[in-house]
Amino acid sequence: MNTTDRTPADLLRSALAADAARPLVTFYDDATGERVELSVATLANWVAKTANLLQDELSAEPGDRLALLLPAHWQTAVWLLACSSTGVVAELPGSSADPAAVSATASAADLVVSGPDTLEAARACSGERVALSLRPLGARFPQPPDGFTDYAVEVPGQGDHFTPYSPVDPDAPALVVGGEELTGAQIVERARADAGARGLGPGSRLLSVLPYDTWEGVSAGLFAPLATGGSVVLCRHSDRLDASALTERKKSERVTHTAG
Repeated sequence: MNTTDRTPADLLRSALAADAARPLVTFYDDATGERVELSVATLANWVAKTANLLQDELSAEPGDRLALLLPAHWQTAVWLLACSSTGVVAELPGSSADPAAVSATASAADLVVSGPDTLEAARACSGERVALSLRPLGARFPQPPDGFTDYAVEVPGQGDHFTPYSPVDPDAPALVVGGEELTGAQIVERARADAGARGLGPGSRLLSVLPYDTWEGVSAGLFAPLATGGSVVLCRHSDRLDASALTERKKSERVTHTAG
């Protein structure tokens, strides 16, 4: 990857320039049977649309705090990179966090993005609220939650290309995870170090069953593979698989490394 990249959004742009067609995120939900594979180009398109939604429809500005109340999921990866693209700070309390802590994160945030299981906690946010159904193929809610924008309804009409109104500062806060605040530059630096420690390189395929509530989880589940030209097989509800099924998945997905 480009050594001058200093934010996760920079890493995505470099990946797009290098090989837009290669897989970047393959997602499994073993509670629903869903499998989604997103190439670099497809993920980048979702990120651009989401960043336009953030900047133009939700009026988010650099430095705003966004409570990201989502599990490890391909759409969470989209939101993390969209926040990086706009300079919005993504705060991940984690799906397994105490409900009171999740609600406190939402209350202190400028805007909130919630899955179906955290809608009540998300109502503590007095700013814009966005809800994701997390249904297969990014489907909308059968009935939109009261007081929330349905992401699946709003995002398709957004532009396919994104340009921030002002350049994103790589040394500004970008992510809060596990109680630690990181800048965009620190995310990139740590992701590269993690990739080196795991032995990742171009073409590596990392299977992760870790939640997105720690740095290790978001690094393995997105940033480290992105930083090195690799890809991730992100598994949710993998505890429903037996050992032989997980072994078969690693074989069929050509997994070279595992996390969790």
